[in-house]
Amino acid sequence: MAVMDFEKPILEIQEKIEELKKLSMESGMDLNKEIETFEQQAQDYRKDLYENLRPAQKLQIARHPERPNFMDYVKRISEDFVELHGDREGMDDRAIIGGLARVDGMPVMIIGTMKGKSTKENLEYNFGMPQPQGYRKALRLFKHAAKFNIPVVTLIDTPGAYPGISAEETNQGGAIAVNLRDMGKLKVPVIAVITGEGCSGGALGLAVADKVFLLEHAYYTVISPEGCASILWRDASKANEAAEALKITAKDLIKLNIVDGEIKEPLGGAHLDYDKVSGNIKKEIVKALKELSKLPAEELLELRYQKFRKLGAFLE
Repeated sequence: MAVMDFEKPILEIQEKIEELKKLSMESGMDLNKEIETFEQQAQDYRKDLYENLRPAQKLQIARHPERPNFMDYVKRISEDFVELHGDREGMDDRAIIGGLARVDGMPVMIIGTMKGKSTKENLEYNFGMPQPQGYRKALRLFKHAAKFNIPVVTLIDTPGAYPGISAEETNQGGAIAVNLRDMGKLKVPVIAVITGEGCSGGALGLAVADKVFLLEHAYYTVISPEGCASILWRDASKANEAAEALKITAKDLIKLNIVDGEIKEPLGGAHLDYDKVSGNIKKEIVKALKELSKLPAEELLELRYQKFRKLGAFLE
């Protein structure tokens, strides 16, 4: 498993524990007390570390190569998933996947960005960066859900919409803009969960929702810290400073009323326990669905409009 740089002190303690266990077995010496001391030390250090992570450290967890992807979550939080393909204009962008499913027995349209875990998969899913055809596919599924009064759930993990020439030639900005406009008019509950990276319009194109949640070590931002550093300082190496300034983590975004809540991850990150983090996500989705389903369509639309109309705050 990939080890992040800030985890190296924990790794060093674990290596000492393994050395003591090996010595105990080979020599017959009773080293249980020493081993227990080191294990407690590792546990305490790990807990303190993950309770006080800096934004730049959370970035590393959000981008961890073994972090759960869209289909990992779908398999664990829903039943009877049936994928729906294509934008009805001749394309099926694999960076966005969606379909009908049930969550705790309730029918939903579940849509999200998809990343791979190998070079082959990343090429298939374009590293989680949708093209205009992907946003048009998502919009088709949004409208299908609204037609049959089915709530929408989106799971978002993207470094941003694809910035290549082919995307610009097929109107990337326009596709995202139409999604923003039309998601705001959906007369069904919409719930969005940022599960990893939530960058720029690429993320917002699936996140105009009544409830927006952020995983504990995910981030949500108008631009990547590297991109911000390149613009402000013309130096991408200042990404850590940019991450601090951008206020990209759940605690900051809740204070600014950008997101509605934080969903806890297992100690060490979602990649260490897919089932636990999926259970936490499912719990919040079910709670939100039950709450939002009680609201008349017109009230739902007005509350969603006011939610996004009020975004933005001045810090003095």
